[in-house]
Amino acid sequence: MALKTNLALIIGNSCLHWGLLSCEGVEFIWDTDYISPGDVHQLLNSPTLEGLLSHILPSSFPKSFCLPTSLFLASVVPSQTLYWQNNPNVKILNLEQVPLHGLYITLGIDRALALWGAGNKWRFPILVIDGGTALTYTGADANHTLVGGAILPGLGLQLASLGKKTGQLPYVIPPESLPQRYELSTQTAIQSGVIYTLISGVKDFVESWWEDFPESSVVITGGDCRLLYNYLQIQYPVIAKRLHIDRNLIFVGMKKIIFNNCNS
Repeated sequence: MALKTNLALIIGNSCLHWGLLSCEGVEFIWDTDYISPGDVHQLLNSPTLEGLLSHILPSSFPKSFCLPTSLFLASVVPSQTLYWQNNPNVKILNLEQVPLHGLYITLGIDRALALWGAGNKWRFPILVIDGGTALTYTGADANHTLVGGAILPGLGLQLASLGKKTGQLPYVIPPESLPQRYELSTQTAIQSGVIYTLISGVKDFVESWWEDFPESSVVITGGDCRLLYNYLQIQYPVIAKRLHIDRNLIFVGMKKIIFNNCNS
């Protein structure tokens, strides 16, 4: 019998992140561009998700799963959320549904879900570093209570801002490996300045967290998680050795809420 699944959507700052979730875990993930408001309305204008699924499912979608009948949505872009709400097939997750204590009203649902997912996977206390459009730190103690966190521009956003906000500096992309600290071209000097400053900040936050919670796990997630981990492995291998990587933490948190009777 095919495995029962639900469709999950994370509306991020840069694109739409889709996940196929089952009681057993995160089965399949993919990204798409934003869908225009008119297309969203048209695709959801049916008693099932058939129209939406035909539009967004990639050719590599596994045939062994039942097509989902419900869409669970978590969004950090309120203007985009408006296009998806008020449809019986769409269930919007909010902070009240995340079983953590001490959440403040403006905390991003993505941070809360990632924290809940990480704590369930690696136990509390836990610190989550999310390397997305914004780079965030979010921590919780052993009582599942939010300790707090920090937010700064992410790797790509820092690099892009120099290209957009200056007269002569170019737009550059993050390199796959750590650059030299002192570089001899404008492009690589930008990479060096942003990357070394950023990973030094990661090191500082992680060491500070371990001073307060010595046995705590620290998890890196988000689109840049692998790049950040690679940089840390070269520059701070002792710290990197203790870190976990899971790009799908938000989906893990969503799965724990959607399938709350599962033991997995």
